[in-house]
Amino acid sequence: MDKFSIAGALGALTDNSETYKRLLEKTDFDVGMYRPDEIDDQTPHARDEIYIVASGTGIFYRAGEREKFEPDDVLFVAAHIEHRFEDFSKDFATWVVFIGEGT
Repeated sequence: MDKFSIAGALGALTDNSETYKRLLEKTDFDVGMYRPDEIDDQTPHARDEIYIVASGTGIFYRAGEREKFEPDDVLFVAAHIEHRFEDFSKDFATWVVFIGEGT
């Protein structure tokens, strides 16, 4: 399927322990939904990323800097850069778009 809604993407996270669900996989990009539970313990990725905040608020940490985020914000992270979501609300969820090939 090439069309997704926030509700449908969140519904794809069926297991309460599942925080990320890939919804679309193409040669040069992937799209998924990410909903961490209390703590975002992700590590740097091998691909560039774009986050599009679907719901919730909080703080986004990227390479030593912190900034507030809210719904509809778009956040870019280059490959191999340390980043995470902090102090986020219980309803926080974000689209994730992985771009390019990992190295």
